Amino acid sequence: SSRVLWTLAVTQLMSQADYIRKKNKWLPAIHKWVQEHGKSPMIPFSVEFEQNLWKRREDPAALEAFIAECGGAKSVLPKMITTGYHELNLIHFFTAGETEVRCWTVFQGALAPQAAGVIHTDFENGFIKAEVVAYEDFKALATGPSLSEVKAAGKHRLEGKNYVFQDGDIAHFAFNITTRSKK
Repeated sequence: SSRVLWTLAVTQLMSQADYIRKKNKWLPAIHKWVQEHGKSPMIPFSVEFEQNLWKRREDPAALEAFIAECGGAKSVLPKMITTGYHELNLIHFFTAGETEVRCWTVFQGALAPQAAGVIHTDFENGFIKAEVVAYEDFKALATGPSLSEVKAAGKHRLEGKNYVFQDGDIAHFAFNITTRSKK
C-alpha cells in the first residue's frame, strides 16, 4: 500500500568522506522533501565506510585505529535495522532452551497464538498458554542464563490467547495437537 511507501525510513547513500564529515550538499534538500512527504526518519550512510569497518572486524587494533582516523564515526547498520523494524511495525520475541536462544519477528499487536505460529503452525493451532518474561525484567534480575531468579522475583507470567506480545518478551509455549485416529 502507499502507506508503507511513505512511512519507510529513508537512507541517504554518500561517500565515506561525506559520511565522516557528516556533510553532503544533498542532505538538506532530501531532508526537506522527506519531512514534507511523511516525516519518516532519514539515515545517512556510506557503503564504503561500512565495508571498511567490516574488513577490520577481526583485527581490534586496526578497527580502533580506523574509527579514530574517521573521527569516531560509527556504523549506522544497527540504527538502520532498528529504525526499519519500527517503521514496519515489527517487534522481536525470544525463545530459549538449554542449548540455544532464538529471536523471532512478529507484527506489533500480535496475540500469543500468532506469535507461537511464527515458530510453527502447530504451535498456533494447538496453543494452550505462553510462559512469558519481559526482557527488561530478565536483564535486571538474572545473573546467568536461567530464568529461575526472574521467576523467584515473581516476574514470570502465564498468558493466554488474548495476550499481546511486547517487544523483547522471552516466551515458552505450551501447545497440544491431537491427531485424528485413522479408522
